[in-house]
Amino acid sequence: MQGSAVVLGAGIAGLATARGLLRAGWTVHVLERSPGLPDTGTALGMWPEAMHALDRLGVGKEVRSSSVEQRGGRLLRPDGTEIARMDLGRPVRLVPRPVLLTALAAMIPPGVIAWNTPVTDHGELPAADILVAAEGIHSPTRAALFGTAPRALGTVAFRGTVPGPADGITETWGPGRLFGITPHDPGNTNWFASIRADLLPPETSPRSAAQLLRELYGDWHREVRRVLDALGDTPIDRRTLLDVAPPPSYVSGRTAILGDAAHGMAPNLGRGACEALLDATVLVEALTAAPDVAGALRRYDDARRRPATRTVRLARLANTVSTAQHFLPVRNTVMAAASHLSRLG
Repeated sequence: MQGSAVVLGAGIAGLATARGLLRAGWTVHVLERSPGLPDTGTALGMWPEAMHALDRLGVGKEVRSSSVEQRGGRLLRPDGTEIARMDLGRPVRLVPRPVLLTALAAMIPPGVIAWNTPVTDHGELPAADILVAAEGIHSPTRAALFGTAPRALGTVAFRGTVPGPADGITETWGPGRLFGITPHDPGNTNWFASIRADLLPPETSPRSAAQLLRELYGDWHREVRRVLDALGDTPIDRRTLLDVAPPPSYVSGRTAILGDAAHGMAPNLGRGACEALLDATVLVEALTAAPDVAGALRRYDDARRRPATRTVRLARLANTVSTAQHFLPVRNTVMAAASHLSRLG
């Protein structure tokens, strides 16, 4: 089947869907409120299924050439002693967000993406066979269709990159907060911190994000201090962490919701970008294989809603466990035992 699509949002899900449909011979219009692709952003984890999706979209080789492969990591205490060694079981590739978005946008003809184009009224959209809503976690389309709003996780995230290579993946868990370090690319380090919201001063505090991070993590182990010392004037992204309560469907009429619009999740499992790519490729393949739009959208919803909902719930649990404030020795013992059992398996 071939047809026409309007895609709301030029993030990962929107660009992947647009690229896939264009390759299948569809007419596509993408409407994006921002002025263009971002030129900064932290590293995203690409699991094997996400890499397969990128291969199907024709950009796997480019993403591999700009990524760093990892196969395991370490879970640490604030003093640097090891809680557990985490064998990922399969490779994950870390790719900077701008690299991924640029690869997805490449070869999309000029004029397909309308930048600086916020959508406030669906009645003014171009006529199309399908509307793809990929506007992110605050999706007005999802809210209008299902009344589902983002919900707070009770944590606040800080993230950025600093110069210098990272020696693998580590995540350090302390009371009510964590600090993660991964490679960004061969010469730079990606870092992220997550803190229980009730441990933070009001956002009106005169302290900068860097000052606050040094207060919270300045006595942690050497690798964390190395990142803190390198912050300088590098950009630091601060945001309240949210996820999306599972909606009753990912489709309504001729509209499909994808990516964070459908299943915004806590970042703790490193699965958000992967799930968005899987949404896009499943939807594209359903639309090109099914005889009609309604059947394709049913196929998409059947394939994606249940596994994505499970991942949202697991990510929410991981966010809670990793920033727990009580029973930390019990938590750490359980994590160490789970790591040991996974290696035996």
